[in-house]
Amino acid sequence: MNAALKTSAILLTFSLALATGGVSAAPSAASASSHSTVQTPSAASAKFPISVNGSALSEPGFQSPGSKEPLLPLRAVADALGFTMAWNAQTKAVDLHKGSIFTSVKSGKDRYAVNKMYIQLGTAPQTKQNKLYVPASFVSKVLRQSISVEGQKIVINPAAEYISETGVITAITDADSYQSVRIRGIGTEGLILNVGKDTKLTRQDGSELAFSELQIGMTVAAQHSLISTRSLPPQTPAYQITVLDGETGDEPLGTAGTVQQVTTAEDDTVSIRIRGSALSEKSQNEVVLRLTKDTVIINENGETASSADVTQGAEVISFYSPMLTRSLPPSGTALKVVLKANKL
Repeated sequence: MNAALKTSAILLTFSLALATGGVSAAPSAASASSHSTVQTPSAASAKFPISVNGSALSEPGFQSPGSKEPLLPLRAVADALGFTMAWNAQTKAVDLHKGSIFTSVKSGKDRYAVNKMYIQLGTAPQTKQNKLYVPASFVSKVLRQSISVEGQKIVINPAAEYISETGVITAITDADSYQSVRIRGIGTEGLILNVGKDTKLTRQDGSELAFSELQIGMTVAAQHSLISTRSLPPQTPAYQITVLDGETGDEPLGTAGTVQQVTTAEDDTVSIRIRGSALSEKSQNEVVLRLTKDTVIINENGETASSADVTQGAEVISFYSPMLTRSLPPSGTALKVVLKANKL
């Protein structure tokens, strides 16, 4: 169950508690405090024991009567999850940091920093007895951890610290001190993986790989940051890139576009004519490619697809041998054909 569904399950459980009388009615407006610091919850407040990665916290969460969701002790939860906390005197807020995740929390403000943007959760942090409490949804939506409810117990488990994706390299950039690999598309599509000094490049057998050995057309498995830019295509730091193909020899050429025509020769050899955009300086905008028994046909996720899906009108990204005829358009042998998902 993903974090969003788990959070929804929590809120549903809390709503049922309200409906069945498990939590008393909300206090009147006259008794509500107008300050961010609140008093100790009344005896009618619901208490929620908290478990983080299998270990019980000494401090429980609580849900005041009429509140939308429970509040959890921020320091206790953050420490158990390995986050670093620091008081920011300039902003009068608490800053939290772990890996690629950074956020800031201010008592009484339903405004949470996420990837240099701000979101609202519908519940503001509160200070009680000099301890800062945050809503349960903060754990999943801001800290990006796994949270669920088991009876009256809140269970938190650290989520993966990276995203894994598989795709085919469509562009490689190596200019000055900047290196990147684009997978899963061209133009505004796909994802740009920024390669730094800490990025691990390997073959499938675990042996190291130099950046100069990467080629367009390679299928790779990438582990990258949870955070990406809002650009098109998005960019994100890559932690590891693993090449799933064997040795390829000369770097292939590539063309992304639409299959204009499919023809079958007398010997049952199938050829496809593609018109679109060249992926490299020596690649073609239009090319005729023979499909052989060795041609790899996959979808954008790197999963095996059928040659029957390579039909007229299909959107593809094709990779082929640099040995081409001098005809117009030139003709060659397809090494790999990637079928775009919306055409499968």
